[in-house]
Amino acid sequence: MSPKRTAGSTPLPAPGRRTVLAAIAAAGCTTALPSMTAHAAAPPTDSLAPVERQMRGMWIASVVNIDWPTRTGLDAAAQRAEFTRLADDALAWGFNALFVQIRPTADAFWPSPFEPWSQWLTGTQGQDPGYDPLAFMVETAHTRGLAFHAWFNPYRVSMQPDPSALVPEHPARTHPEWTVSYGGKLYYDPGVPAARRFCQEAMLDAVRRYDIDGVHFDDYFYPYPVAGSDFPDDATFRTYGADYTDKAAWRRHNVDLMVREMRHAVRAVRPDALFGISPFGVWRNATTDARGSATAAFQSYDGLHADTRGWVERGWLDYIAPQVYWHIGLPVADYAVLAPWWAEVVRDTDTELWIGQAVYKSGAAGQPAPWQDGGELTRHLTLNATLPEIGGDLFFSAKDVREDRVGDFAAMRLAHWGQPVLGPLPARLDKGPLLPPPTVEVRREAGTGAATLHITARTHGRGDTPFQYAVHRFPGRPGHRPDHGSGTLVAVVPGGKHAVHRDSAAPAACWYAVSAVDRVQRQGRMSRPAS
Repeated sequence: MSPKRTAGSTPLPAPGRRTVLAAIAAAGCTTALPSMTAHAAAPPTDSLAPVERQMRGMWIASVVNIDWPTRTGLDAAAQRAEFTRLADDALAWGFNALFVQIRPTADAFWPSPFEPWSQWLTGTQGQDPGYDPLAFMVETAHTRGLAFHAWFNPYRVSMQPDPSALVPEHPARTHPEWTVSYGGKLYYDPGVPAARRFCQEAMLDAVRRYDIDGVHFDDYFYPYPVAGSDFPDDATFRTYGADYTDKAAWRRHNVDLMVREMRHAVRAVRPDALFGISPFGVWRNATTDARGSATAAFQSYDGLHADTRGWVERGWLDYIAPQVYWHIGLPVADYAVLAPWWAEVVRDTDTELWIGQAVYKSGAAGQPAPWQDGGELTRHLTLNATLPEIGGDLFFSAKDVREDRVGDFAAMRLAHWGQPVLGPLPARLDKGPLLPPPTVEVRREAGTGAATLHITARTHGRGDTPFQYAVHRFPGRPGHRPDHGSGTLVAVVPGGKHAVHRDSAAPAACWYAVSAVDRVQRQGRMSRPAS
């Protein structure tokens, strides 16, 4: 996308995905995460109330091999090893959810009957990688207690414009009437009903067949505008837009249909899965629409025909995760303006709000001073903590979290992720059967005083095996069956029939109680206390 210019302002920096695509040589960096004590000291957070639920998500992008696989042509074992390392590191870094791009360009990271194998796996579109990547990734995440959100790009067909470069059996070649070439890329035309229905079925195939926790769209609906060139859908508008005099309104209607219909379909197929979108961070500017934000930026409502605010108001999303990829104080798009604006949008709705964070900007060449001092992400989450509507954050993307050039992510962890949390629990899922309490045995180490908890689930079948265990610590003996919140949550441990947790900081006289947590993040009753 070309940065949007506004009167009297500097260009608004493009969102991260487009920036990263232009800097693909950096993909696959293996620099170690800097020490949490490095760089700028975190501001005090003692006055902030602790939270026990929060989204801590990491994007893993596959298009042009941004994050995984780090390059095409890796064999199946190498691909699995890379993803296993990503999942292990994500857990160690404090994340509780992965958002993995599995349909980046009308292709598939699973054996799809609708679309070819992705070229980003083997380097050749349609070539079988020799295993089922999606099945492997879901299992790898779940074994570690990480939620797996399947990230789809609805309309993008190819990063180049020529349909003949696709495999012969590609639906975009067999149905050329569905496609449009624009800005050097190939897209399915959102205004063609058959194309929209095909894209939905192609995505729903993964939802039906794999035990995913969510369906995730990012900011790509109609493409970002190319200067001096309108999206070439005049013929489509003549054919399908008879009820509209305004093409922009018709385009928004087309995107609305995709969002509303996918929401209904996902709930019908997998009722416990979340459906959400991570849009561009500005809906509309207040100078255009009084309901908009005090910004002077590109507007997703007008430029991408994505009525993101409207989707929240109509209850079509379980969550919205706007990409607020700008620093505090940026005149045209101030984080300190946009975070409260989005908090107001979701207030009194059932839509969760998570903020998309631009860790890719931290320490990057050409970024302004706030992104160079190692403290910008900490400042963002400190502001978030004053807005109760914000339930967590997503970080773009995995390779930049790993590299953490100036220790920005590490400082944020130190300031804000010192305590473990459960994942978010949307209101619509906060009802249903709870897992029974596990049994807990505590063994003390004579030399160190550390406590090792041996946790055993009370299960009758695979369906009631805990996804996680929430470990609570008490300064003294609690009641026979303590309530949630009566102790301190000291660990969230990957589930299974048996689990072991070592508490090296255990006070001498402390007690423990543990609850089983299901995939939806419902927390069962506490176990009997153990010491």
